[in-house]
Amino acid sequence: MRRMRNAKILATLGPASNNEEMIRALFNAGADAFRLNFSHGEQKDHRKVYNMIRNLEKESGRPIGILQDLQGPKLRVGRLKGGEVRLERGDRFRLDLDTTEGGEGRAPLPHPEIFAVLEPNTPILLDDGKMRLNVLSCGPDHAECEVVTGGLLTDRKGVNVPGVVMPLSPLTEKDRNDLRFGLELGVDWVALSFVQRPEDVAEARKLIGGRASIMVKIEKPAALDCLEELVELTDAVMVARGDLGVEIPPEEVPGHQKNIIRACRLAGKPVVVATQMLDSMVQSPAPTRAEASDVATAVYDGADTVMLSAESAAGHYPCEAVTFMDRIIERTERDNFYRPIITALHPEPEPTAPDAISAAAAQVAATIHAAAIVSYTTSGSTALRAARERPRVPILALTSRIEAARRLTIVWGAHSVHTADVENFQEMVAKACRVAVDEELAKPGDKLVITAGVPFGTPGATNVLRIAWIEG
Repeated sequence: MRRMRNAKILATLGPASNNEEMIRALFNAGADAFRLNFSHGEQKDHRKVYNMIRNLEKESGRPIGILQDLQGPKLRVGRLKGGEVRLERGDRFRLDLDTTEGGEGRAPLPHPEIFAVLEPNTPILLDDGKMRLNVLSCGPDHAECEVVTGGLLTDRKGVNVPGVVMPLSPLTEKDRNDLRFGLELGVDWVALSFVQRPEDVAEARKLIGGRASIMVKIEKPAALDCLEELVELTDAVMVARGDLGVEIPPEEVPGHQKNIIRACRLAGKPVVVATQMLDSMVQSPAPTRAEASDVATAVYDGADTVMLSAESAAGHYPCEAVTFMDRIIERTERDNFYRPIITALHPEPEPTAPDAISAAAAQVAATIHAAAIVSYTTSGSTALRAARERPRVPILALTSRIEAARRLTIVWGAHSVHTADVENFQEMVAKACRVAVDEELAKPGDKLVITAGVPFGTPGATNVLRIAWIEG
């Protein structure tokens, strides 16, 4: 099943889509990979959904990527008398470690790590930023605040403290337990929430031990301050616009989105743009024009993948949401302005043989009007280098490792196929031609540009470029 586009679709599964029939429908509509959100649901439920996806993979004969999205620390106020309290602008309001129910003028905040970093004039956001407090004075167990933006505060609403680095690991005990579970299942990607500093990635890398690839979610202002280091340390990045838009002004999100995409493209790391892309489709069978433009903008900027959250997980029209996203991507990539925009940012190849071969492959493919670039890859790194060039033709990634094939399902332009290694040049060319035709990427009479590493099957050893003609 060949997609007629380069950018990929990552669909979140949830109550509206966690059955075999709907997962198959989403895949057929255009979903390339699926996200399991471990902020919701039990492990047993995620196991069932995981098995459904793997059964579909066998049925379709196509690799399907699975992303495990870990919850991360959740900072929330405690219980309130009657379940709610009204905050009025200008009122004084106290937050403290006292676990007794809150009420008029006070709420429990059972997170000593928050009080450890507070200072006077620090803003505190409640309920996704709907209410805003300003710290007047504070201690290790309390904060006296002034209400800047009022509203109705109810039990267990979230708390954000923008502009400060929390002394918190992104991996709670729940996350560590979920991570062990996900790795035992065999997830392909692990998304880390609440990342603030490079050390957070190093901690996760040690626990994962190469059993899955890591995706860092950029949702904290502190992560923006060390973006280049995070991109270097991770395997992929997600622009988590929902949480990020709570802690920074909404008008700053688009610029940061473009900067994150740019940083990832320069580094050759996949980048996912997420949150509220077609949000109206939770309730409506069609997106707004602004939402279509939002998806198109991410595609013009060169994002590898665009993601659906509530639209496919809990909305009334999950399949329609994937269908519309697929249509928007296809139409955008056919636009006359797409190619000039996508190639305006052209990363310089690293001074290595694999990078030189990948850069040359894109140029040769354009010059001879090849139908596709065929990359023999063991770990997936060769296909990633090919995608970094944003070539005009599809990338057929042939790999003997199913794990690599699945992880490439979120990579721009990569059509991955799980197949046995080749042993010589003749077999290399013959298989490339045969698979390209079978996968509907080429036809007899077309040319292919083939890259591989010799000795065959050696990870990261790309050192061969070959032009082949498909015989009739």
